Amino acid sequence: MTYTQEAVHGIVEKQRAFFRTGATLGVDWRREQLKKLRQAVIDHKEMLEKALYDDLGKSETEAYLCDIGPVIVEVNEMLKGLKRWARPEHHYSGLMCFPSTDTTVYKMPYGVSLIISPFNFPVLLTLGVLAASISGGNTAVLKTSSKSAESTKALKKMIADTFPEEYVTVIDGGHDVADMCLEERFDKIFYTGSPAVAKHVLGMASKNLTSVALELGGETGNWCVIRKDADIRDAARKIAFFKLCNAGQICININQIAVAEEIAEEFLEELKKEFLRQIGEKPEENPEYPKLITPAVYDKCERLTAAYSDRVIFGGTGVREAVRFAPTIFYPVRADEDIVQHELFCPLLPVVPFKDSEVESILGVIADREHPLSMYVFTSDRKWAKRVMSSQQFGGGCINEVCIHMMVKGVPFNGAGHSGMGAYHGEWGFREFTHPQTVLTGKTHMNLPLREHPYSGKAGKIKMKLLKLFER
Repeated sequence: MTYTQEAVHGIVEKQRAFFRTGATLGVDWRREQLKKLRQAVIDHKEMLEKALYDDLGKSETEAYLCDIGPVIVEVNEMLKGLKRWARPEHHYSGLMCFPSTDTTVYKMPYGVSLIISPFNFPVLLTLGVLAASISGGNTAVLKTSSKSAESTKALKKMIADTFPEEYVTVIDGGHDVADMCLEERFDKIFYTGSPAVAKHVLGMASKNLTSVALELGGETGNWCVIRKDADIRDAARKIAFFKLCNAGQICININQIAVAEEIAEEFLEELKKEFLRQIGEKPEENPEYPKLITPAVYDKCERLTAAYSDRVIFGGTGVREAVRFAPTIFYPVRADEDIVQHELFCPLLPVVPFKDSEVESILGVIADREHPLSMYVFTSDRKWAKRVMSSQQFGGGCINEVCIHMMVKGVPFNGAGHSGMGAYHGEWGFREFTHPQTVLTGKTHMNLPLREHPYSGKAGKIKMKLLKLFER
């Protein structure tokens, strides 16, 4: 379908009219829609897996592990908790409001939501956010990525088979269509992607003062710091898995490693062994290894590898026709070089050595740059690790682990500053797609004249004493 501004406007207005019927407000009704979404994912599993393979070369296992399965887990968590999350809160209004002592906070949906999703996890980062929108009682327009065209096609069919257009619909197309969506007045916008595009989204949303959530990649990269007392083999095993996953095209992936020079050579040997063990000598020829989303990303890998050819200690090869580039390690790299000052979003891995006794200096470098989406540290010094992780600013992270913090139920997934604003997953997603609405129920008798004139004379003095008394 070729979209026009009029067509997009018509879709939004249909959803607004449907929202105003009040159909989405009932919690039981929302739970039924979440069940429909879960069943749709199960029923269309093979179609989604094929689309993920066609777009990104994801194997059946990786597609389910990283895209399809987490959606089902997310929906299940919402089905379990939604009634409790959506329950109005009752508060005592306080003596200042006497005799009107009853106040209620309702968790209200925003209305018509726009969800703009990326190419790298096209199923999870579309349907996971949709689940949050549904749980909050909103309608949703899904603008999916034109880069992952097969996944967009599959999602469009699945959603059309499951929900009416006036409730949930998929809009495909490129940046021009995304801008058509942003020209419309939505009540909530949720964007996942790059900081550069996020600035544009935020600017467009500001015209209508629309509430926005942004989930972004780390603009200057997500760091992994490895101390000399780390379990080197464990760290190598986990980092290799993570860098192979989706060929490094993950917003929370490790962009660069800072490793204590005392154990750098040993760690790098273990990392090479793990890459070989997990994916083989020629990953670019392995059908289980995901491919890059476009030839342009392949060209970037090739260009950077050529620029750092004297420091390639592993990988550096690819197959252009398959759009696959091997995991590639650059060593040694300085912390001030360009390659470690921006997000790579590919299987390249620069490694920065540092003296373990000077670890605070590398932490200073990280702190001076834009807040990353994720941060990882490997060390046996738990006290140091907890101090670092509770004082650095980033979205989320792990000590002696990678990535699985985002799988923990009941906790938020979010960024900070240039890595995002807002949060979701489970109850945090419900909160993101609702706004608290406070309502006080007034009494029509026993109302005291405390707030009324006169404020002077004897009456004023009595009122002042009472006001100070009520402040306690």
